[in-house]
Amino acid sequence: MTTPTSPAQAGEPAADGLRPPPFDPELLLVLEALGTAVPSALLPEMVPALRETRAQLRQTDEELSRGGAFDLEERRVPGPEGAPEVSLLICRPTGVPAPRGIVYHTHGGGMIMGDNRTGLEEILGWARELGLVVVSVEYRLAPEHPHPAPVEDCYAGLVWTAAHAAELGAAHGRIVAAGTSAGGGLTAALALMARDRGGPALAGQMLLCPMLDDRNDSLSSRQMAGLGIWDRTSNDTGWTALLGEARGGPDVSPYAAPARAEDLSSLPPAFIDVGSAETFRDEDVAYATRLWQAGGRAELHVWPGGFHGFTLLAPEAPLSREAAAARLAWLRRLLAG
Repeated sequence: MTTPTSPAQAGEPAADGLRPPPFDPELLLVLEALGTAVPSALLPEMVPALRETRAQLRQTDEELSRGGAFDLEERRVPGPEGAPEVSLLICRPTGVPAPRGIVYHTHGGGMIMGDNRTGLEEILGWARELGLVVVSVEYRLAPEHPHPAPVEDCYAGLVWTAAHAAELGAAHGRIVAAGTSAGGGLTAALALMARDRGGPALAGQMLLCPMLDDRNDSLSSRQMAGLGIWDRTSNDTGWTALLGEARGGPDVSPYAAPARAEDLSSLPPAFIDVGSAETFRDEDVAYATRLWQAGGRAELHVWPGGFHGFTLLAPEAPLSREAAAARLAWLRRLLAG
C-alpha cells in the first residue's frame, strides 16, 4: 500500500496532475495501522496467498449464530443449466415467528476471492434488528470461472430463494438483494437479469461501494491510483480475471458490468453508497444518476474521506457508524412501505 503520507495524500498532485481527495482523519489512522497488510495494488500472482489468508479467517457457525440469535443451514440448490449446484448459507433469526423478508447477499472480493461467509457482520445486524432471513450465495470465482459463471450462480440461487421463501420462514416473501464491492456489482446485475428474464421481483437493491464498470477509466480511478484500498491496478486484476481480453472492449455484457446497461428503467429501488476517496466513486455516482434519469428510485451517499470498504475495516469509526445507520434506516423504510 502506498502510505497515507505519500505526496498525493499530503495534498500534492499525483504523477498525472490529479489531486486525490483526503481520507477521513479517523480512517487515515486505520490505513496507517494496516500498512502493507492490505495492499492498494493487487496483482494476479498475489491472489492465491490472499485466498489462503481469507480461508483461515473464515467465520464459524458459532460466530455467525451470534450466541443463538440465528439458526444456520448450508443448503445446496440447483445451479445454472449444466453447471454444479450452488451453496446457500441460510441464517434464520430465532424467536421471530414471521420474518419480514429476506436479504439475499452476494459477497465481495473483486470477483476473485471470498465465499458465502464473507462480509456478513453488518447484514446479520440488519437481520437481527428488523427480523429478516439472510441467504448468502457462494458463487464460482474468476479467473477459474469467468463470466457468466459468477452471476449465473447468483441468479440460480436467487430463483431458488424466491421459490422457497415461505419454506425459509419469510412470511411476506419480500427479497432485498444486497452486496458490497464485487457483490454490489453482482447485485446490480441480478436486478437487471430479474427484470429482463421476468424473474423474481426484488423489493430493493443495496449496492454498497459496488464494482460496476470494467473500463476502469474514471477520474476517481486515476485519482486514487496506488492509494487506499483496491486501486486501479487491483481493479484491472479483478476485471481481467472475470472478462479476459474482453475487458474494456465494446462487447461486455451489462450482466458482467452493469454500468454497460443502456436501459436502467423499471428496476427496484436502490441504495448506493461509496467513499469519496475510492476507485469506484465516479462510476457509482453515475449509476445513481442514470437510475434517476430513467425514472427510478435511488438513494445515494458519498461518504467524505471514505476509502473502499471502510465500514468493514473500521466499523467503529464515526463515519462508519453514520454509514451503517443510513443503510439500516433505508432498509427499515423500504420494508415498511
